[in-house]
Amino acid sequence: MSADAVFPLLNQSTTVDYSGKVPVEHLDYDYIEKCTNVKYLEKILRVLRSGDEGIYPHLIKFCESHLEKLDPRSRALRKENPVATAASLPKDEWSQIVDELKMWQEETKKTETSLKQHSVFDDVVKENVLPIRGSNCSVPLTQTSVPKEKRNSSKHTLPRDYREWDKFDVEKECERIDVNVDKKDLPIIINTGHPNIKTKVDASLLTQQEKLLLANREKDKGNEAFRANDYEEAVAYYSRSLSIIPTVAAYNNRAQAEINLKHWHNAMGDCQRVLELEPGNMKALLRRATVYHHMGNFQMAAEDLRMVLREEPQNAAATKLLSSTEKKMKEHPEQQRKGKKILIQEVDEEDDNSYNETKTELAACPVEPSQPVGGEECSAAPAERGDMGNAQKKPHGRGDGGPHSEFNNSHHGHWRSKGGSSDKYKVTQESKEKLANGTSKRGSTASVQADQSGGGKGTSVGGNAGETVNLDAPCGALPPPLSRLKNEGNLLFKNGQFADALEKYSQAIQGYTDSGIDSPEDLCILYSNRAACYLKDGNSQDCIQDCTRALELQPFSLKPLLRRAMAYDSLERYRQAYVDYKTVLQINISVQAAHDSVNRITRLLIEQDGTEWREKLPDIPLVPLSAQQHRREEPPSTEVLQARAEKAARDAERKVEVRFTALKQEGNEFVKKGQYQDALGKYTECLKLKPEECAIYTNRALCYLKLERFTEAKQDCDAALKLEPTNKKAFYRRAMANKGLKDYLACSSDLQEVLQQDPNVQEAEKELEEVTVLLRQSLSNASPTKPRKTVPITEVEGDEETSAVRNSDSSCRGEDVSINLQPTDAYEFGQALNAARCSGNTAACADLLASTTPERLPQLLSTQLDGHNISFIMQALDSHLLEKDPNLVYQHLNHLHTAERFSVVLMLLEKEERHHMTQLFEHLSAVESAEFTKNDVQNLANKYI
Repeated sequence: MSADAVFPLLNQSTTVDYSGKVPVEHLDYDYIEKCTNVKYLEKILRVLRSGDEGIYPHLIKFCESHLEKLDPRSRALRKENPVATAASLPKDEWSQIVDELKMWQEETKKTETSLKQHSVFDDVVKENVLPIRGSNCSVPLTQTSVPKEKRNSSKHTLPRDYREWDKFDVEKECERIDVNVDKKDLPIIINTGHPNIKTKVDASLLTQQEKLLLANREKDKGNEAFRANDYEEAVAYYSRSLSIIPTVAAYNNRAQAEINLKHWHNAMGDCQRVLELEPGNMKALLRRATVYHHMGNFQMAAEDLRMVLREEPQNAAATKLLSSTEKKMKEHPEQQRKGKKILIQEVDEEDDNSYNETKTELAACPVEPSQPVGGEECSAAPAERGDMGNAQKKPHGRGDGGPHSEFNNSHHGHWRSKGGSSDKYKVTQESKEKLANGTSKRGSTASVQADQSGGGKGTSVGGNAGETVNLDAPCGALPPPLSRLKNEGNLLFKNGQFADALEKYSQAIQGYTDSGIDSPEDLCILYSNRAACYLKDGNSQDCIQDCTRALELQPFSLKPLLRRAMAYDSLERYRQAYVDYKTVLQINISVQAAHDSVNRITRLLIEQDGTEWREKLPDIPLVPLSAQQHRREEPPSTEVLQARAEKAARDAERKVEVRFTALKQEGNEFVKKGQYQDALGKYTECLKLKPEECAIYTNRALCYLKLERFTEAKQDCDAALKLEPTNKKAFYRRAMANKGLKDYLACSSDLQEVLQQDPNVQEAEKELEEVTVLLRQSLSNASPTKPRKTVPITEVEGDEETSAVRNSDSSCRGEDVSINLQPTDAYEFGQALNAARCSGNTAACADLLASTTPERLPQLLSTQLDGHNISFIMQALDSHLLEKDPNLVYQHLNHLHTAERFSVVLMLLEKEERHHMTQLFEHLSAVESAEFTKNDVQNLANKYI
């Protein structure tokens, strides 16, 4: 059967199976040309290239061209470039490559030899020999724990070397663990013996390269332990690696190990460090969300997970965890649980994060339902007890017990109940006096008269006159509006109006978020204050949330920890309360309330959980020494002092910036209202904070102009121009100041500078026209016409008359006056020019200009620049010097217009004088020269005419 008979049969088939072997009949020009299936053509091409059916170069080329027409981007058309060899490269390039490889090989050998011979590195490795996993002792490398004859190598696998661990990707393994949440992992191996593994390595004597190598080794050991599910040992190895060189990968790995060990606080700290080193790290965000999820902070977990999914929409672990988090948020909405009554006593001056200025003492004791109201005695002084707030929200009037104040030195109050006598808990007279005469908020620089109705700027405490509070006192780095909200909240809290105080703190927090301020200390205080309001109203759940947010901003803050502990205590979540109380004691061991609460909760937990109650407790975080108030700090190192100084400088700069912005805004508002005197004061305060701010000088100059204090306005404009020489506003306002001082020439010069920078300033054009008129009037008034002298005329005869006329002409024209053609300064040049102009000797003026270099001409004319001299110079250049040296004339004209105040003098020229100038440029343009063209002359003429 011929090929012509085969092809119609093949084309009749609607479906052809191309999955098998390619028939020989298909390796034909006609078939390939008619075939339109790209995949099958690629298969044919592979068969042809393989040579199994023979070598057909032309057919291969034909198949490639046909495939390229059907699919130009087909992968089968790609051809691999052959490996470069010495023959494929120029000799010079190949020799350069060989030399670089040899150099790299030699450097590598030298580095390896130096590392092996470095005694310090060997000592570090030998000193930190790690124990065998799961044992309590470490065996030196030169010793063995089992005799040789008892070893059975067939029963044990060979240990893995480091080259194999280099291939292990711990990040991929961690991602696999995150994805396979449903799979049951192997049980966590916990070393009950707690081997003594040092978590720090002294690498101070090592080079940077040695540190990097050693840190990678320790991280690889942590990876090995992680794969073996020995997470405690992995944490130890990662800690060793971080003590050498802190890296993002080590922090991330340790965070995952801490999560597997359920050490939530430690994992949170590692995630935060990763995000400080590398903001937006996806793994750190995902692991922090996992920690938030397990700690019950579902809102924060959802925010982190959404951030991860915005960058990685296909992240299965984040998607699954987000759905679980949102489900739990719906199942467990925020509810206000009925808390137990707790007696609280605080000694505080100001709720600030500075431990040196704040002293806190809280005593918390629950009241059993069967007890009379008032409860058991607390360790605090009974005369200074106060109420924590009932579960039901209850308004607190000024006369209903003493207010709980964070900003007072004492706290007073009493309990009321159905079955108890209120007389036993009434406030003593001494307490009332303290309440009425309490000290004002520390740090206030001024006080405002209190308004008894509570609607004024200052408010008296407890309803009695005697104490006033400055609501506008600055609060840290907060702007004035937020500082006022905080101060109002403090005052309302002090008066027992907790619901109103809560609203003020909430407004301050919202304003902080909207304004974009960066001050974690101030935001921590606002959350802590609002938590106190929640605690007073019995809303323990919201109190816990605000305290947690405050602790995220400022870890190990004393007050948020105490308030959260009391909120946990009121909700009978004794384990969490116990952990917070113990953390408080690590920070300040002198807090007696925490001691009493720990003892009480210990008894409750023993009754509830038995002797194993400690094992059911969450991990108690380790408080760093820097946050422990009761420990005496060691003298800080130079690096610490430098870091503190830099932080203090940054804080001071931030506060100055906030204060400066507020003052500038207030000054601008006063200017809009036309209150220029008040704006003047604000701008002056701004300059005390930032004396190099150009905009403040121009703003204050405007105020001086409005107040007609022109001298001060000119001084401010001069200062602004020193900082910014091209400031348009400064030139314009200095012009207005000069106009007020009647210095019209300086005013005209400044206005022309403004128009030169921006010709579209209409105000400057109008002012320039007006100032020009005033300048002409002042010049005419300054030089009145002199009275003419009476000259007697006597008639003479003959030679005597001629002689007399010659003498008279000589005295008037001054032709016999000698002219200095080599002046050394501007004074001598001016004398020579005046002598030539008085005598009308344009030739002498031309000689004077010929002996003067063009660059010096503007300086020499600075004191003699007027319209008559310019006109005379133009005549001299045109009548004498243009014929001799036209290039010199062009150079003189090119420099003459740069003289000081030339533009002002040019504006005052008469019509005839302008005609001389126009005539000179016409003659100059007609001259042919190699140094300038006719176009150059025209451009230069535009600056004169």
